[in-house]
Amino acid sequence: MTIPATMRALQQTSLAGPQDLRLVTDVAVPIPGPGDVLIHVAVAGVNFVDISQARGTFAHGPCPPYVAGIEGVGVVVAVGEGVTEPSLGTRVVGVGITGGAFAEYMVLPAAGAVPVPEGWSDEDALGLLVNWPTALAALRPLGCLTRGETVLIHAAAGATGQAAVRMAVHYGATVIATASPDKHDAVRALGVDHVLDSHSNRIADEVLQLTGGDGADLVLESVGGATLEASLAATRRVTGRVVVYGVAGGDASISGWDLIYTNQVHVIGLNIGTLIRSAPHLFGEVMAELFHLVAAGVLGGHRPTVYDLAEGPKVLAELESRATTGKLALLP
Repeated sequence: MTIPATMRALQQTSLAGPQDLRLVTDVAVPIPGPGDVLIHVAVAGVNFVDISQARGTFAHGPCPPYVAGIEGVGVVVAVGEGVTEPSLGTRVVGVGITGGAFAEYMVLPAAGAVPVPEGWSDEDALGLLVNWPTALAALRPLGCLTRGETVLIHAAAGATGQAAVRMAVHYGATVIATASPDKHDAVRALGVDHVLDSHSNRIADEVLQLTGGDGADLVLESVGGATLEASLAATRRVTGRVVVYGVAGGDASISGWDLIYTNQVHVIGLNIGTLIRSAPHLFGEVMAELFHLVAAGVLGGHRPTVYDLAEGPKVLAELESRATTGKLALLP
């Protein structure tokens, strides 16, 4: 195919938030460097990282103006020097942490461009490298979840939260989820044992009551702020684990005093990009298990809600205000 010189894209023009995301039609199509591939984007995934970058709260995030979006699915149309795989014409899903997915063309590292499994649609592949591995890494290799344990999953109606719930149920855990009341029915449909109001200031008390005063064995914490304090208080002492992989509600601090005298729990930080770079063997194990879960019907088959690229600012604003459910996507 002929690659044009310019393209349609959503450009973040400031660090004031998604309201400064602008649809432009004359952005230069990027050129793949050594070790990179260029894909013709079919669909782009929307993630909370996109909001963090737009707010300037994502560590080492891109500087405006930049083409937003980190997750894309599409066909390889050009390759950089030294690239043999994936080859031209291969449908792939990949993540570009510096942005570029909310556009007609996107550059991805060839090593991280994963072929879309046979029989999958482009929309099916969204989440394969962001939401699903984050949820699985939090539950298993880092969270060490075992059958019969109790797990508390915050933001359970979101894309990562929903994946975590499905997996935790599959692994035989007792699942306590939090979500806003208008999303409780959607969360219950996933098979949770209990669902709590995410806006309540009594989450820790409710979890302790549901667990006979013991607390949750594992907490998946993606909210931050005051919710992190509640998560620590809701966790089983000494053996309980809290895996922190998001700060959507703002940063929070934990002191040595907290860990020694108040909340004697294991606190584990998770960034999927760092996991890929620093522990590739572990990420390989996570991906192998993911494909096993897909084959078992635990994951997959849940299509995202899809919008036109021009609706991107509105979609991100709704995600930031927690008005959405499940995976969201944009069509360039």
